[in-house]
Amino acid sequence: MSLKILAINPGSTSTKLGLYEDETPCHIQTLHHSNEELANFKRVYDQLAFRREAILDFLSENGIKLSEIDAFCGRGGLLKPIPGGVYAVSTAMKSHLRSAKYGEHASNLGAILADELAKKAGGKPAFIVNPVVVDEMQPLARYSGMPENPRVSIFHALNQKAVAHRYARTLNKKYEELRLIVTHMGGGITVGAHKGGRVIDVNNGLAGDGPFSPERSGGVPTLKLIELCFSGFFEPATMKRKAAGKGGLVAYLRTNDAREIENRIEKGDEKAQEVYHAMAYQVAKEIGAMHTVLNCRTDAIILTGGLAHSELLTGWIEEMVGKLAKIVIYPGEDELLAMVEGTLKAIRGETPIQTY
Repeated sequence: MSLKILAINPGSTSTKLGLYEDETPCHIQTLHHSNEELANFKRVYDQLAFRREAILDFLSENGIKLSEIDAFCGRGGLLKPIPGGVYAVSTAMKSHLRSAKYGEHASNLGAILADELAKKAGGKPAFIVNPVVVDEMQPLARYSGMPENPRVSIFHALNQKAVAHRYARTLNKKYEELRLIVTHMGGGITVGAHKGGRVIDVNNGLAGDGPFSPERSGGVPTLKLIELCFSGFFEPATMKRKAAGKGGLVAYLRTNDAREIENRIEKGDEKAQEVYHAMAYQVAKEIGAMHTVLNCRTDAIILTGGLAHSELLTGWIEEMVGKLAKIVIYPGEDELLAMVEGTLKAIRGETPIQTY
């Protein structure tokens, strides 16, 4: 018997919805929220009723009854560090997301929206799948050289895990049997070493670790960074934006749009080509580092995320690391499907439902 799952992925100015019958999409929609609408809310949690009503309006307009939906899955937000997997939405989880105990982000609304709609649907189950705070790092990976500032696992866990499982299925193997390096390339870039079903090391793409990306500076020379912070020329908020939001391609080329940059390269912009190539260079370096983490026994290197659509970028990366292992490309980040796949596995008993 087929199951209907509604996946909910709140972003900073949108709410992405996916209604699936098993793994088949029935309705995919992005609800856009204007800056003027969101300006009325002081905190992310204050947007809850607004976004809930927008979802209910969408369902009503498309003749979809809540009672017909078997389960709901919300995008996991900023929670305490947890192992990967599928989690039932719990009271503790909702409390931490409401208070933004571990950070403020639009994705914090995902689990709460899923839970509220599940209750309205007659007490259906609500889940999250592999939130960004998945932490499976081995002890040695946590050392940074500064005891007060250990390395932390925050990465594109949902998509990294989903494409790793997808690749394993093509080999008729279990994910746990493979040693993989998964590189998610989007607004942020994270490179994870997957071994034994766990991401044993990964750069924190949110907080300034690893390659620079379209919007983030990545790892930068530390002493010079400290000098800039205390120079008196920059406010703390400005420095944070330089690290995340206004760093990387934006800082060098004033855009985070890879298509625009590639158009500039085609027209002979040598600076754009060098910066874009430098980003590929840093990604390849990080992949090489994760290859050593896997004892130089990597089964495949997977490139995924929106930037994996770029043949120029992936080509440069493959030139540098193609001899380490097979290169596999899964362009895009089908987060809604990844959420649904995890939810279906939980309902079917193929993976345990974990408690937060």
